[in-house]
Amino acid sequence: MSKKKTTKAKEQVEEKPEQEAGSQNDVTPESDDQSQENQLETEEPEVDPIEALQKQLDEAKDKYVRLSAEFDNFRKRTQREKMDLIRFGSEDVMKNILPLVDDFERAIKHTETATDIEAMKQGLVLIHGKFVDFLKNNGVKEIEAMGYELDTDKHDAITKIPAPDDTLKGKIVDVVEKGYMLNEKIIRFAKVVIGE
Repeated sequence: MSKKKTTKAKEQVEEKPEQEAGSQNDVTPESDDQSQENQLETEEPEVDPIEALQKQLDEAKDKYVRLSAEFDNFRKRTQREKMDLIRFGSEDVMKNILPLVDDFERAIKHTETATDIEAMKQGLVLIHGKFVDFLKNNGVKEIEAMGYELDTDKHDAITKIPAPDDTLKGKIVDVVEKGYMLNEKIIRFAKVVIGE
């Protein structure tokens, strides 16, 4: 009985190494395949750094060329618009002044046959009134000067004369040429005479 047990134990012991060896052989190829797959997945194709940099440089050059072209087009368009604005900016003003020119031409033509001087004066006053209204509508206003203190930002004193009254000493007593402002910007200084 003990011989049977011993033989069975030997057979089992002999079978175990074969099973272990077989199981090791079975596991090893599978794990090798998995590790090779993992290596293939993690390995990326090698990229030449010079080629990558060249590609980035080409993209940057392309962006620069496009941006430069866009800016050049913008500059040309802006310059063209500015030139058009300078050339045609006064178109509305000129259209509005043409009726005044027509009125002056009619007045000049009427002077050839007119006998009533008073009617001529009234016509000229009407044309002058229209012209002043035209200036106001276009943002031009007269600089107030007569009786005011000299303001060198608005007035240009050309001479001094004795003041006709003590209250006018140091003030403007005469306006030789009226001054005008266009939307709060002086376009012509008033030429004035100061009393002393």
